Amino acid sequence: MAAIYSLYIINKSGGLIFYKDYGSKGRMDTNDSLRVASLWHSMHAISQQLSPTLGCSGIELLEADTFDLHCFQSLTGTKFFVVCEPGTQHMEALLKVVYELYTDYVLKNPFYEMEMPIRCELFDINLTQAIQKDRVALLGR
Repeated sequence: MAAIYSLYIINKSGGLIFYKDYGSKGRMDTNDSLRVASLWHSMHAISQQLSPTLGCSGIELLEADTFDLHCFQSLTGTKFFVVCEPGTQHMEALLKVVYELYTDYVLKNPFYEMEMPIRCELFDINLTQAIQKDRVALLGR
């Protein structure tokens, strides 16, 4: 069973700009993935406002019975989140690797327009390699 179910990237306005499904069970169609991204963006924004802690950046981990959702928000407001098996470790490090790939292959692409869906072959290839490395590392632990 795969440790990582899916990966989402949401722009600062809450629009889904990238979605990749890695799990075999519970595949979602396009409308469902858009709803999940929109719901997460809203929950994240509300949590920032309701937090009793000053300078809170929002929800970073949501733990449920059947999945964990780890989130990383960049300084520009772009959110990267991964849905994985409960108790999966080191997802924060993986999200930072995904962010580095995003900055290297998407933002530096002269044909990419900000806030638009990501269509970059080099990003896809390197992302797949990073996820595969992470899966191998998880199996070795």
